[in-house]
Amino acid sequence: MEILQTHSARSSNALHRAMLKGAAIAAAMTLLVTGCSLKEPVAASAPISTGGGTAVAGAPSAAADPLAGVPSLAGKTVGIAAKDIVHDFSRVVYEELQTKIKGLGGTVIATQAEAKDDKHVSNVENLLTQKPDAIIVILGDAQTLSPALKKINEAGVALFTVDFQSEYSANNVTSDNWNIGSTVARTLAEDIGGKGKILVFNGFPGVTPCRIRYSELKVVLEDYPGIEILDPELQDKYEGTIEDAKKQIQDQLRRLPAGEVDAIWSCWDIPLIGAAQAIDPTLGNDIKLYGVDAEPGALDLIADPESSYTGTVAQQTKGMAAASVANVALFLGDRADEVPTTSYLDPVFVNKTNVNQVRHDLGI
Repeated sequence: MEILQTHSARSSNALHRAMLKGAAIAAAMTLLVTGCSLKEPVAASAPISTGGGTAVAGAPSAAADPLAGVPSLAGKTVGIAAKDIVHDFSRVVYEELQTKIKGLGGTVIATQAEAKDDKHVSNVENLLTQKPDAIIVILGDAQTLSPALKKINEAGVALFTVDFQSEYSANNVTSDNWNIGSTVARTLAEDIGGKGKILVFNGFPGVTPCRIRYSELKVVLEDYPGIEILDPELQDKYEGTIEDAKKQIQDQLRRLPAGEVDAIWSCWDIPLIGAAQAIDPTLGNDIKLYGVDAEPGALDLIADPESSYTGTVAQQTKGMAAASVANVALFLGDRADEVPTTSYLDPVFVNKTNVNQVRHDLGI
């Protein structure tokens, strides 16, 4: 099944926002995605270059290796700076980047910041002093990290990012977070019948994917006036996330009248694992939980018909790493004209109906 999908037609709600400006609008208007609906497993397909500064890839496929035919990285050194390897998304991307770089003959200098923004900045700056040929940054806080990325640019070192948009990046590999955000939000709204009250974890407005997903939630809810976000919004954190989220939800359930909460939203899965631990022993699936990333613990809960965990979105972590390394190799191999500004990989919506199929199809 093929769907012509543009940023302007991604959802009617997206039209309410000026998501893209100037030349980016022209690029987005030509975006062709091959695959099925986000809420169905996608068919395997090779990356599709749009010619407009973006590239899109389908589900992983042995026949569609993004590293096939790219230049060797022999004699090249690539630095990796991950904000953390706390959750499965970051850990898999971090490990797979190293494997793929070494597989092309390159040398790796890998760092991870234990979810500490100041350490992430320090790691990036330390990598720069070691004069690598390229640096790949995985996630980060835009405000704290941008000055360090500017230094990379000024030093003439090629910068690449994963799930982190930066004006200094030669290429950013990511999922379509506008699509992810609106799909999760619309599904939540439809599942609770367009009315009710929801709790929201919103602790990382400086992290681009979370900012986009939260923004899409607010846009979608403009069309569902019967749904209210309860105050105060909950502040998730990186360290001790599950236990902290579990305690916050237990506190909210004690504070609020019985039946007051219909759903809980988060931009990633880890807080909702804690939320499910708080809810499932007492309320079953009366409260519906929606996250992103397809963490193994979240998938286990979604597969449990008795759990409140309702839906998440699987991203192509290994595929994202391979695409980033391919772009690095092309760039350093004098083929920079083949490197798009952004490489999008199709995500897949996961719910209780398709969780086992998606796990099989995507190998997660």
